[in-house]
Amino acid sequence: MFPAYGGTPSDDSVKAALADLKARGIAVTFYPFVFMDIASGNSLPNPYSSNAATSGQPTYPWRGRITVSPAAGYAGTVDQTAAAASQVNAFFNNGYRRMVLHYAELCADAGGVEAFLIGSELRGLTQSRSDAATYPAVAALQQLAADVRALLPSAKIGYAADWSEFPPHQLGSSALRFNLDPLWSDANIDFLGIDNYLPLSDWRDGSGHRDAAHAASIYDRDYLAANIRGGEDYDWYYASDSDRNAQLRTQITDGLGKPWVWRAKDIWSWWSSPHFDRPNGSESATATGWVPQGKPIRFTELGCPAVDKGANQPNVFHDPKSAESAYPYFSSGERDDLIQRRFLEAHLNFWRDTANNPVSSVYHGPMLDSDRIAVWCWDARPYPFFPSRDDVWGDTDDYPTGHWLNGRLGDVPLAELVTALCGEAGFTACDVSALAGAVTGFAITDTTSVREALGTLMAAYFFDAVETEGVLRFVPRGRPDPLGLSEDALVLSGDAVCGFTLTRAQESDLPAASRLTYVDADTYEQAVVEARRLVTVSDRIASSSLSLVMSAAEADAIGERLLQDAWVMREEAKFALPPSLLALDPTDEVLLSAGGRVRRLRLTAIEESGARSVSATMTDPSLYDALTGCARSVTAPAVLRQSGKPLVVFLDLPLIDDDQNPNAPYATAFADPWPGTVLIYKDYGAAPCVSLTSAATIGETLYDFWSGPPNRWDLGNSLYVTLYRGTLASASDGQVFAGANALAVQNTDGEWEIVQFATAELVAASQWKLTRLLRGRQGSEQAMQSPVVAGARVVVLDSALKQVPLGQGEARLPHDFTYGPAGKAVTDVSFTTVSQTFTAAGLIPPAPCHVRHGWSANGDLILSWRRRDRAPAANQITLAETPLSDLYQFDLEILSNGTVVRTFAAIAENSQVYTAAQQAADFASGLPNPLIVRVFQRSSVIGRGRPKTESLYVR
Repeated sequence: MFPAYGGTPSDDSVKAALADLKARGIAVTFYPFVFMDIASGNSLPNPYSSNAATSGQPTYPWRGRITVSPAAGYAGTVDQTAAAASQVNAFFNNGYRRMVLHYAELCADAGGVEAFLIGSELRGLTQSRSDAATYPAVAALQQLAADVRALLPSAKIGYAADWSEFPPHQLGSSALRFNLDPLWSDANIDFLGIDNYLPLSDWRDGSGHRDAAHAASIYDRDYLAANIRGGEDYDWYYASDSDRNAQLRTQITDGLGKPWVWRAKDIWSWWSSPHFDRPNGSESATATGWVPQGKPIRFTELGCPAVDKGANQPNVFHDPKSAESAYPYFSSGERDDLIQRRFLEAHLNFWRDTANNPVSSVYHGPMLDSDRIAVWCWDARPYPFFPSRDDVWGDTDDYPTGHWLNGRLGDVPLAELVTALCGEAGFTACDVSALAGAVTGFAITDTTSVREALGTLMAAYFFDAVETEGVLRFVPRGRPDPLGLSEDALVLSGDAVCGFTLTRAQESDLPAASRLTYVDADTYEQAVVEARRLVTVSDRIASSSLSLVMSAAEADAIGERLLQDAWVMREEAKFALPPSLLALDPTDEVLLSAGGRVRRLRLTAIEESGARSVSATMTDPSLYDALTGCARSVTAPAVLRQSGKPLVVFLDLPLIDDDQNPNAPYATAFADPWPGTVLIYKDYGAAPCVSLTSAATIGETLYDFWSGPPNRWDLGNSLYVTLYRGTLASASDGQVFAGANALAVQNTDGEWEIVQFATAELVAASQWKLTRLLRGRQGSEQAMQSPVVAGARVVVLDSALKQVPLGQGEARLPHDFTYGPAGKAVTDVSFTTVSQTFTAAGLIPPAPCHVRHGWSANGDLILSWRRRDRAPAANQITLAETPLSDLYQFDLEILSNGTVVRTFAAIAENSQVYTAAQQAADFASGLPNPLIVRVFQRSSVIGRGRPKTESLYVR
């Protein structure tokens, strides 16, 4: 499975992105973003139910749903109780603060950012109260702002309120509180963020709705711009769903003469006015801490979905897996890139006008920082890999009608393209205001006329051209409100004995299929779609070739329309109109009631000869409604591959490097394909403790591996290994003595023997025979077993290993490690959690060596040994004296039948006298032959080191 929302980027990638953006001179606003990864079938208590008794929370909800439980308005609610404060504080202290501060630290490590958001759209929390007047989440955000300020003293700090959260908290009746004012007034907050998804239209199909009186279409820029400071949530609102359906609008008024307190859109009055709470419907005697015009506003998000009527409800998003999934009011659900563009154009042009953006008398800057409008959303995932790679990301199906701008803003509006083509011919008197649609790509591949080029667009986007009053007008088909004509309105012309004639084409002359050739937008290769009628006696195929770049779904829709249009237009009409109907032009549509039937006709030609002789064809406006065909599966680009699930190996090794942390183990990882970086998190920490950027050379033994002699060449054993990746090479004796060709072999107890090899022979694909071995390096000889069975883990000790940072106090404690590929959330299936306990092997003294014995004249046994040292430098054969990393102390044990019968502790020399009296006490029948002894070197940190067990033949 894939991340529900695309995954969390790794820390390294975040810092790399910050460095890249800053290097290009881009001001960065850092925005920690919370997604609610609550899958279907969960059994979590639903706070939005009485006593939170309903099991199962809505799937993948908006973060604004996070609230106290039970929520306000439900039986048993903790709202306005101390329990609300406890729950809110638990949310902040048990993860949210850690996340935000972690990212603030990342930003500081990257050299800072221009602005930093401490959160966004936490409406369910910021409107929860611990008593009638206290909002604990607001206080928590204030503290968080102070903590971020300490980390990022030069950054502008803000909070991004949802558009429905920014106005005062409505408490019912006429009561309200400016609940966010303590945050907005806080000295650590530099700007007021708004995620602006306020509606700019109230559009319906047809022409019978109220807004049709203000504009010809929803795409009208002036219409949309007028609703930035007007329309819904400014002048009026809908009191219920039934009122919305009937367009019964309620004017926004206020008994205290301040209707702006109820207007979500009236940021001008909010920003420039003192704020007075109304706890009981009446204004408080004193204002809140907000200083009118005191701080600038930023639109931290501004966006609209690319879907039919997106401007009606720009905050909604169609995502079938989410309980929030919805299309805008009265939307067909068809993709519409143009309304997204028009929405953004309306806002950006509106706010560029200084008349709409007053200047503060406090900080002497504009109310809205129009240079910092963040258009939602640009996705860091590379287009077109996203959205084409549905095998990598789980949200690609949401792209077509979503808020994404990637892959859309390169499109050109149809109206602008037509204007540009007319301009190529030097013709500027043209009217394209009625055209809608966006063109992904258009090619003129040969010498052609502008008329022919326009003909391609007309065929694909179903519009016509007509010259009227010196202006060339481009008119879409299927316009609303055609003129009604009765048979009495027609005049006789020429030899006609009737006011009209109708002609119907034979079915055999009509196409059974429409075949369309186009350029596929995903592959930029020529492609073909075909639409076909299921029942017809015709066998004709109408073929069209359009030099347009479009998706398969768009091409399907155009091909279907072309076929249906041909059948609808099989009926043609001729009639004459009086000069009084001079206003009718070709491309206009009429409803003709004649011959006992009403026909909708599009005028195709008019001849002026007294009476107006008209040629017309049947039309059906439903053909030109938004239509999307079936999407075709895209062949995903091969260069982007999903990484394999990593294998991380932890190695509890003795000191192998002079700079090694002796407390800490090593970790290394392998995955195929390699993800670039594997992150390891310790004990569920917010930040990774290790980033593994190189894949390990790792494998396993092919055959049993037997013990061999330490401290000299093992010429009897061969080590056969198969590697998952990487290669091996032979080395000289001198190179091996200097540390080359080291690998670790893990026995069945989990211990690692360090082995070096001089000769490597490739015996089969990825299989190697290693000979001329040095065994038990760095005191690891006790990991040898007879045998270490085939299939044992083998890891080459190279730069791919990194140490897990453990201090001395935690070196031997159990820890949980979670690891997986960078760029994915730790909840992704590619992550694994394991429990590990290590021995701090780097601190353990190796076993002493050269255990000897001798007798004194009085019968005492003198036992002696040579010490070793855990420092890697001790392996150098040229040293005059072995390094001393630990105490010069030893423990000696005398054994009988495996049982310790005498211990000499903390011996300060490398020898010990075992007196005759002690021998007699321990062995009444005399010393056994051999005598078994164990010698340990001691450490001041962990006590005894590894034992050297020796059999001494004492007689």
